Amino acid sequence: MDNVISTDSQKKINILIVDDEPMIRDLLENTMGRTDYSCSFAENGADALEMISEQNFDIVVTDIDMPIMDGIELAKKIKSKFTADVIIMTGQIHSYQYDEVINLGASDFVEKPFSPREMILRINRVVRERHLKQEAIKAHEALKESYIDSIHRLVMASEYKDEDTGDHIVRIGEYCLLMAEKLDLPQEFIETIYYAAPMHDIGKIGIPDKIILKPGKLTPEEFEIIKTHTLIGARLLSRSKSKILQMAQEIALSHHEKFTGTGYPNKLKKSEIPISGRITALADTFDALTSKRPYKDPYPPEVTYEILKKERGKHFDPDILDIFISNFDQFIEMRGKVGTFNDEDFQNYILSDRDRTK
Repeated sequence: MDNVISTDSQKKINILIVDDEPMIRDLLENTMGRTDYSCSFAENGADALEMISEQNFDIVVTDIDMPIMDGIELAKKIKSKFTADVIIMTGQIHSYQYDEVINLGASDFVEKPFSPREMILRINRVVRERHLKQEAIKAHEALKESYIDSIHRLVMASEYKDEDTGDHIVRIGEYCLLMAEKLDLPQEFIETIYYAAPMHDIGKIGIPDKIILKPGKLTPEEFEIIKTHTLIGARLLSRSKSKILQMAQEIALSHHEKFTGTGYPNKLKKSEIPISGRITALADTFDALTSKRPYKDPYPPEVTYEILKKERGKHFDPDILDIFISNFDQFIEMRGKVGTFNDEDFQNYILSDRDRTK
């Protein structure tokens, strides 16, 4: 008899076997008792689903033809709500073909009658594949975390003179993620903008400090120079195969465009502006208004709210701004969690020259 395979973590594998035939359950109980797997049993899909809701199972082995809830319906519910792998067993070989069962999301298909050895071999294979998949996910996540950490360090290096930079780039990512979720955008977009948006101002590495740190209003000549940070950033981030850096380039180039076409560097308007840029433009402005800058102290929420609202359909996409405004308290709460933001910070605020002209 083949023994259970070992894993690096030595985690106990929990298996649920579902079959309405007592003889099959007894056979599998006797078979699995010779392994190190932890096994539980259910008589139908409904009972099994209740057990899965209360306890974590790694693998569910289920018959197809059962009362109350059959194995096909059970497999569908498991794959839609839980992480367990499913092995389907049936004697109805003419009704259900292998490819049909696998397309449901099942990891394997066992035809009755089967030998105890065959069942253990099938379960061992699924356990092995499950373990390899989990290790691959862990390795991918570790690599992604290292990759993102490196990017964030480069971003902070580009703006190192701003003591709030670390908090700023964290907040920008959080704002854009929440905004993308509220807009019901695809999950891949949501994750990508979370990592890409913090790189929006990386081009400032090429702007002289005397302009970046100037406390007063910029001269027309200085403003023309600072506008080039969008082009510098896009150039720095160009020609990457990474989806994150591709979106970061898009954002770096477009986050100062305005809905009316009066922004820079390309005077794009409305939907010509990538949605990633439209979202980041709002997030960046919100964070700038509520933060200390060389030319201003942070503004209180009510002042920030009014400034943003006036820019509906001008600076900002009206649909995006409407959703932002309707969730304004949530964004203010998020602002307060990263960096300082309280009544003492803006008791003596004065509108800057830049904001007074809006």
